[in-house]
Amino acid sequence: MVKQIDITKKKEQYLQFIDKCKTVVISSLDNDGNPFTSYAPYVQHDGKIYIYISIITDHYKFIEDNNLISIMMITDEQDSPNLFARERARFQCVAENVGNDGHEEIFAKFEKNHGAPMMGVLRGLDLSLFELTPKEGRYVVGFGQAFDIDLSGEKFEHVVVDKKDK
Repeated sequence: MVKQIDITKKKEQYLQFIDKCKTVVISSLDNDGNPFTSYAPYVQHDGKIYIYISIITDHYKFIEDNNLISIMMITDEQDSPNLFARERARFQCVAENVGNDGHEEIFAKFEKNHGAPMMGVLRGLDLSLFELTPKEGRYVVGFGQAFDIDLSGEKFEHVVVDKKDK
């Protein structure tokens, strides 16, 4: 007997999960085409994800040179009942450096999520705002519980693998 998955409940769980996440793991390519992993705090705004990163970081240049990146939000190890099935969402994204002018609504979200004092310091440094446009995503919440998604959760389709073909 196959256990039925309550899609509505899983979708709500997904929306709560991405709402509480404050950072994304970033996968980009270095100058030699090798994978490079980093992270950055983020906010969501109008169906897009925004990161605010320094020009002196490696991932800044890598993202500028190749704007196709992958990001992942993942639950903390200490909060996961099973480390083989940590709750996570990942997205393929197109990144664009949008600069810092005219984005006060986004910076207000950064202040709310990450603290006005910290953002006040960072805005005086060499950081720049990148807009990430998610193209496709996958949310995993446990074994047999993977969903093809979009950021808003409007697309939320259970991924079913036919094990007989293996």
